[in-house]
Amino acid sequence: KRFMGETFDQVANEISRVPYKVVRSDNNTPRVDIDGRLYSPQEISAMILQKMKKTAEDYLGTEVTDAVITVPAYFNDSQRQATKEAGEIAGLNVRRIVNEPTAAALAYGLDKSDKDMKIVVFDCGGGTHDVSVLELGDGVFEVKSTDGDTHLGGDDFDQRIIEWLVQEFKNENGGIDLSKDPMALQRLKEAAEKAKIELSTTLTTDINLPFITATQAGPLHLNMSLSRAKLEEIVDPIIQKCGAPIKQAIDDAKLENNEIDRIILVGGPTRMPSIQQYVEDFVGQKVERGIDPMECVASGASIQGGVLAGEI
Repeated sequence: KRFMGETFDQVANEISRVPYKVVRSDNNTPRVDIDGRLYSPQEISAMILQKMKKTAEDYLGTEVTDAVITVPAYFNDSQRQATKEAGEIAGLNVRRIVNEPTAAALAYGLDKSDKDMKIVVFDCGGGTHDVSVLELGDGVFEVKSTDGDTHLGGDDFDQRIIEWLVQEFKNENGGIDLSKDPMALQRLKEAAEKAKIELSTTLTTDINLPFITATQAGPLHLNMSLSRAKLEEIVDPIIQKCGAPIKQAIDDAKLENNEIDRIILVGGPTRMPSIQQYVEDFVGQKVERGIDPMECVASGASIQGGVLAGEI
């Protein structure tokens, strides 16, 4: 998702993090090298959309031909166009590209409210972070402002945990650097994400990765304990970055914090208690859990032209 619509140079930082091989194409776009074949981000995305298309068809018992695809509100034109291309590669007629916060507000049923309100949708996903201020009046949403960071999200939290695990392992095992081993790095990423999720509901979790690497003396195992307090310390610099888009979006909407009626949290990372507390403290109001954009279809939310005025 972070590679969609971007040049190779723009995503150099992300390329250095991923455990798979990304190369530069002739037109300076990133390509994923899988067994010697180079795939564009649109092609990879199309595979995911094809799987979603099949899942929908199996459930509905009929062919699915058209689609509305949601994207981060902060996606630029080239990123939105790349998303549309992915849908077309997947064999779908892409009717609209809709901002995820707007889709989430619709799925949450806020358009059914008989009360006018100003809503902040705080959407932190795996790879992107968006904040939108919506104004609801007569069942119609107007996007007053949007801000965010297309390179901030759950992956960054995972990366901080990975870096901590690598450093701890290095300290315990005479300087052995797991980040140089692609297989070990992939296992670390999976373990980091699992630990992050578990620490949203528990105070401590164990990370056990047997046979993570080997030396001449034999195999080495990774066995560490991570507490919620330590996690919050590790990821605090990332959480602090979430504040600027909130302030900018509210300022751009020409509103004060006390004029916001509801705050909806969307996306996996917002299940972390530290993020919920940060947003509450930053805005000065209680937050409520929203619905992930992926759940919009399941919720039965309808999308009407008037509701989405002004969006691509």
